[in-house]
Amino acid sequence: MKFGLLGFPKVGKTTLLNILTGAHIAVDKYASGKAQPNVGVARVPDPRLDRLAQMFHPKKTTYAHVDFLDIQGLQKGEAKESVNLKEMRNVDAIAHVVRAFRDPEIVHSEGPIDPKRDIATMETELILADLDVAQRRIERLELNLRKGKSKEDEAELPVVRRCLEALERETPIRELDLSEEDVRKIRGFAFLTAKPLLIIANLDEEDAALIPRYVESAGLGNASGRRQTVIAAISAKVEEEIAALEPADAAAFLADLGLAEPAKDRLIRAAFSLLGLVQFFTAGEDECRAWPIRRGTKAPRAAGTIHSDFERGFIRAEVVSYEHLVAAGGFSAARERAQLRSEGKEYVVQDGDVINFRFNV
Repeated sequence: MKFGLLGFPKVGKTTLLNILTGAHIAVDKYASGKAQPNVGVARVPDPRLDRLAQMFHPKKTTYAHVDFLDIQGLQKGEAKESVNLKEMRNVDAIAHVVRAFRDPEIVHSEGPIDPKRDIATMETELILADLDVAQRRIERLELNLRKGKSKEDEAELPVVRRCLEALERETPIRELDLSEEDVRKIRGFAFLTAKPLLIIANLDEEDAALIPRYVESAGLGNASGRRQTVIAAISAKVEEEIAALEPADAAAFLADLGLAEPAKDRLIRAAFSLLGLVQFFTAGEDECRAWPIRRGTKAPRAAGTIHSDFERGFIRAEVVSYEHLVAAGGFSAARERAQLRSEGKEYVVQDGDVINFRFNV
C-alpha cells in the first residue's frame, strides 16, 4: 500500500513524512528543486494486535504498514509537465497536504492562506494532467480501430470517453460510478483523479484544539462528503513535540489539547481504511501479525496473502473473532465456548478475525 504525498511548496509534506514514518529527512532538501522523491514506511497502529501480543508473548509482532512517497512541491500550472508527478501514477492513493498554518517567514506559493482554494486548485491540476492522458489514449484507440477491429479496444474506448467527458466537466474520475470491469480497463493508465484522496490540513500549534472539528470550522464539509475522499487535520509542530516526549508526558500533552491520540495514528488508520482495507490476525508463540486485505475478500484469497500454498491447498479456516478470543483468554477456551468455528471457501473474512488456515499441497 503506497500513498503519494502531494502539495504546493512549503506546506509541510516532508515534515509530515518524518512524523508518520520516523524518518529524519531534511525539510529543505527540495530547496534546489532537483531532489529525488523520498519514501518512508509507517506502521499501522492497532491496539488489538498489541493485546494479542500481550496474550501470546510471541517472539515477533508484525504490524501492517503503509508506504509514503514524498515528491517535490508542485507549482500551479506545471502538473502536465511534472516529471515528479508521474511518480504519483504508481501509488494506490494520494494524500494532499494543505497549508493551514501561518508563518510570515514562509511565503505561500499561491498567496494568502486558503485551504479551500488550495484543495480546488490542486484538483484542477490533477484533472488537467488526466485530461492529457485520456485524450492521447482515445486518439490511439481510434487509430487502432481504424486499422482493424479489436474487442479489447472496442470495450475500452467508451470507458475512456466517459472518463474524458467527466474530466472536461472538471469532475474527478473517482466520482464516476464505474463497475469493477470498467475500473480494470482503465487501471493501466493510472489516472490521478481516479485514486482515493486523503486531504491533510496542516494547522498551527495554537489551532491544535480545532483538529477534531476542523472540517466543519473551515467550511470543508462538501469536500469531505465526496466519493473516496477523506479530510483530516494535523498540526505538524504539535506532532514533532509529542514525538520528543516520554509516553506519559505525551499523553498529558494530548489530554491538555483535548485529543485522544497522536494525530499521526489517526492519519495512518484513515489512509488504511480509505483504500477499503481491513485486517485479520494470526497469533501464536512464534508471531502475532496483522494481515491487510481488501474488504470482501474470501478465505482462500486471504490465506494467499500469507503464502500462495495456503491459497492453492486451502482446506478450511479456523476462525474466532478478536473480541471472543480475548474474552475467552485463548484458542482452547474459545473452542470450548463454541466460538472457534470452521469456515470454508465462501467465507468472507471480517475485520478483526483471528485465523488459523488448514491447507494441503
